[in-house]
Amino acid sequence: MSCNIGLIGEFDPSTPAHQGIPPSLERASKKLGKTVRYEWVPTTEITTVKRLWAYDGIWCTPATPYHNMEGALLAINWARERHVPFLGTCGGFQHAIVEFARHVLGWEDADHAESNPGATRAVIAPLSCALVETTESVSLFPDTMIFREYGVSEILEGYRCRYGLNPDFRQALLKGPMRASADDQTGEVRAIELDNHPFFAATLFQPERQALRGDEVSPLITAFVRACIG
Repeated sequence: MSCNIGLIGEFDPSTPAHQGIPPSLERASKKLGKTVRYEWVPTTEITTVKRLWAYDGIWCTPATPYHNMEGALLAINWARERHVPFLGTCGGFQHAIVEFARHVLGWEDADHAESNPGATRAVIAPLSCALVETTESVSLFPDTMIFREYGVSEILEGYRCRYGLNPDFRQALLKGPMRASADDQTGEVRAIELDNHPFFAATLFQPERQALRGDEVSPLITAFVRACIG
């Protein structure tokens, strides 16, 4: 049994997170004893959902701004509505929130401050303290998928990020079916999940970086691959 995963974003070999994605998927594949294929899908190529039909899972990757934000949002929307397993890391986390705000809450003006600094409703805004090439403690909430997969309540994860969820919109955005599943010592949201979906999770941190520190693979990435195969 095998699966085919679409990696949404513009591949950059100098980006550490992008370097960590192939070995993460390969190690998850080996751990599960299954074949995993993957393909980078530039956002400029996503103009209709037909470009996504070949994939059993969608991973919206770091390194923003995307060349075509609407393409990234279309991929997230397709995965959310069609119940296709979805993982978003860093920029993927940010755009998953924008997509939900626009298409579930009906906030047509919801936007990302990096792409649109003058946005009237910037649901993604500059972090109070930028997380650039840093490793921080993350607290996983009980009774969440991410907690079950890691099996612990505290993890250390790497970041390269200057934008996150705007706290002004946290209550309205994360009261369900999208919910917070992790935060850090500042109390700011670092991961989200979606109710009633086979697998829909996004993290501001970059679990793929774990593959650059040794021969391990993040439990979250393994769970994502398992969902794509299943």
